[in-house]
Amino acid sequence: MLSDLDEAALWEYRSGYEEPDDFDAFWKSTLDTARVAGRDFSLTPVRTELRTVDVYDMEFAGYGGHPVRAWLRLPHERAEALPAVVQFHGYGSGRGGPYDDLLWASAGYAHLLVDARGQGAAHAAGGATDDPVGSGPAYPGFLTRGIEDKETYYYRRVFTDAVRAVDAVRSLGMVDPARVAVGGGSQGGGIALAVAGLVPDLAAAYFQAPFLTDVRRALRVTGTAPYAELTGYLGARRRSAEAVLTTLSYFDGVGFARRASAPAYFSTGLMDDICPPSTAFGAYHAYAGPKRIRTWEFNGHEAGGSEDVAGVLAAFRTALTPPVPTPGNEER
Repeated sequence: MLSDLDEAALWEYRSGYEEPDDFDAFWKSTLDTARVAGRDFSLTPVRTELRTVDVYDMEFAGYGGHPVRAWLRLPHERAEALPAVVQFHGYGSGRGGPYDDLLWASAGYAHLLVDARGQGAAHAAGGATDDPVGSGPAYPGFLTRGIEDKETYYYRRVFTDAVRAVDAVRSLGMVDPARVAVGGGSQGGGIALAVAGLVPDLAAAYFQAPFLTDVRRALRVTGTAPYAELTGYLGARRRSAEAVLTTLSYFDGVGFARRASAPAYFSTGLMDDICPPSTAFGAYHAYAGPKRIRTWEFNGHEAGGSEDVAGVLAAFRTALTPPVPTPGNEER
């Protein structure tokens, strides 16, 4: 059933999100510190039975210099530096196994699928990255860990890891650093939206049913997980609402959308009761770069599924293909 605004109202809706005055200063300091803390990465070839895709186990330094794991998949036949797609996974999941997610490499891209630290024990896609930072009291899940202070919030580490993933993939000799895109669905879409706002020169991005976006709106129109973790936490810690909502203002996708410039593809299902479509539209309307959004009238959190993927592949083919020099205008 329709659980949010109808499509006509979604086009008129604008988020009431208010960003903190020190939003940019907070994230600049966070990323500057992370880049000083660790610069190393490693690539370990993975032996598989695949003939068209090469797989590497990649480890790079994320927040605090902590090791973060990812699968790097490359087309086996490659003669020049490749465009890259850095992908982030859904809530509670992980990077999975070396044979998973072969789509992007099969389409000719370097593909980095990045773990969200501490996750990977749900949805049959295991993770391999610890979170060495603890937290105070939290509702079961990840959404409320360290949430009463922006300095200790779990997603400060996750978003920083994600930016460092882009830094790492750009340092690879087989990747063209000018042609890097980010994307994901649900939590992965929210992470990708944060990266799009924090990395100014991405070539493209996609956000399918993005999570952690227009959060105050989400808390009022959905009672399902993972947002239910927030209401459960505040139901037990009644005096913490102001601190929690202040923290979340530094991590809301609408704030990152205002700073993003890469051409972007959004999608949302109008029956999504997990990441309500109005929250996706809140980010979409705020997004500063070129953008399009596709709605799916009878779909929920899966949005357009494989049809979204087909649309993104077509969009990325245009965004990530270098222009062909015209006669007389070649670089000298």
